[in-house]
Formats: sequence, structure tokens, C-alpha cells
Amino acid sequence: MRTLFLLNPAAGKQDCTVQLIPQIEAAARRAGLAPEEVTIHVTEYAGHAQQLARAAAQQAAAEGVPLRIYTAGGDGTFMEAMTGVQGIPGAAVGCLPYGSGNDFLRTYGTKEEFADLDAQLAGGEVTIDLLQTNLGLSATICAAGLDAQVAYGIPKFRRIPLCGGEAAYLLSIVEQLCGRIGRTLTFTIDEETLTVDCLMCAICNGKAYGGGFLAGPEAVPDDGWLDVFIVRKVGRLTIAKLLSMYKNGRHFVNGQLTEAAKPYFIYRRAKRVSLRPADGRGPIVATADGECAPCSEVTASLQPLAGRILLPKPAYERFCAARSTPADVTE
Repeated sequence: MRTLFLLNPAAGKQDCTVQLIPQIEAAARRAGLAPEEVTIHVTEYAGHAQQLARAAAQQAAAEGVPLRIYTAGGDGTFMEAMTGVQGIPGAAVGCLPYGSGNDFLRTYGTKEEFADLDAQLAGGEVTIDLLQTNLGLSATICAAGLDAQVAYGIPKFRRIPLCGGEAAYLLSIVEQLCGRIGRTLTFTIDEETLTVDCLMCAICNGKAYGGGFLAGPEAVPDDGWLDVFIVRKVGRLTIAKLLSMYKNGRHFVNGQLTEAAKPYFIYRRAKRVSLRPADGRGPIVATADGECAPCSEVTASLQPLAGRILLPKPAYERFCAARSTPADVTE
């Protein structure tokens, strides 16, 4: 077994590497890992984590040795490493929450659990579904519309002192609400096609995005389905109510939209989703796990059990217990 740590000094608001390297070395000793089994790399540019992860996975596979990779950064760094190891056997990826949003982990546990190095090294590997999108690979949510426009505007607010992930998200929301709201989009959801005056939409393999907004509060990342939520275009006064409902996951309970959400939300389960603007106003902004860009079309298709991830011990035990219940093996 080999263990690789990939530390992104540009993630979040502070460089994590100075404090984290000695902590990793101490945790590795407590876990009984030999020094030659542990490697720590600091990434130097965007895409570096993907390159380092792929090179390490190829070498480990060639030598027949399992590889654990832990990324210290945000969702983007984690997905770089996940993308790097795709198609290579024996490699799994975990995350240490040193980014701004850290939404991936919210599907499985708490930030405190994922920041606990001893729990991480005592945890285990599970398989989950992934999303293949036109923006790249995603483990959590692909979104478009107002929410993605908000994500597109977040970086400038993160440069403000004391303005972390959720605060930057809320400030970007305010900015977007001052502009033109809503798009007409044509969706193809498996075999169904519909055109909707849409505020935003989310294609969910995981529960949260945008610094903790629970778009898919009951999404299960290994059930072979995507939860698709489309929010209809509404007036500015109603948006505030919808965002509160959306942030706290109150729009969807026990497998169905709540009565309060039904006038405003469309819900589907699907394996493949595509959407494109139908209003002649040009591309729509979309986002997926750290990637954000204007797109003429957004596509997302389920890749069943294509991701091998590492969970800290408490999260790993909960995940395995949930898999063993009858509700998780019958559909």
C-alpha cells in the first residue's frame, strides 16, 4: 500500500501546506506507515493534481500496489485527482477539507471528520457513481442558471477579508439578483423533453454545492440515479423564499417535493440529462465540482460505480451500514 498526499496551497484563503505537512507525517507514524510508503507533493498550478495522481496511479498499478491519494484543497483539487486515476485499477481518492466550499464531503459526513487525519487513515474505500459532464468529471452536482451564475461570480468576493465560501456565495447571489433573471431552457431527461422558463436547475449525484446549499437533500451517490431539480422562473420577491427553502433542503422530503415546493420545482430521476438555451440569449453558465463556464449545451450522464473514494472511519462505517439495509438494495 502506498499513500500520496496532494496539497494545494492556492485552495481556500490560506496556504495549508506549512501546518499540514508535519501533521501528516505525525499521523502516518501513528498509523504505522513506513516513511517510504508515504509521499507528499505540493501542487504548483491548475491541473497539477491530475497529473501527479495519474502518474502515481500508473506506477502503482504497474507494480501491483494499491494506492491511496488524499487531496488537501477544495472540490476542484479532489476532482482533479479523481479524473487523473480514472481507468487505472487499484487507486482511490479522499479529500482533506482545505478549500472554500468543500461540498463533496457534505454527502458523507462533517468537515471535522474529514479534517481528522487519524480517522482518514483508519477509514476505508467505497465505490460511488460519477457524473460525466461537458465540464468534466463530477462526483456531486452539475448545475446551470442563476446558481451557476452565482458560482461564476464568487472568486472576486473570496478576495474580500473574512469572506469565506458561504459568505462569498451570498454576496454573489445579491449581485445576480440585480441583473436579468431567468432563462428559457429545453431539457432532455432520459427520453422526456420539456421546455421551461427556468430560474436554475441542479443534476444531483450528491447532496450539496455552493458552500452548503442542499439542492439534492436525499441524493444517494451509489444508487444508480440522478436527482434532477428544475426551479421555475419567479419574481425577485419569491426568489428569497425559494433560496431559503433550497439552502436548507426543505423542498424535498421522503422522496418527493414538499407541498410548498410543488408550485416552483420540477423533479425527475434520470440516468442522463442535457439542456440548452431556447431563448436566443447565448450560452448559459454551468458549474460542476469546481469548474464553471458559459456553455451552449450542458450534458450530464451517470457513470455507475465509476469512482473509488476514501472516507474517514466514521463516514466509512455509516456508508457501509447504509449499503447493507434493505432500502439500499431494492428499487
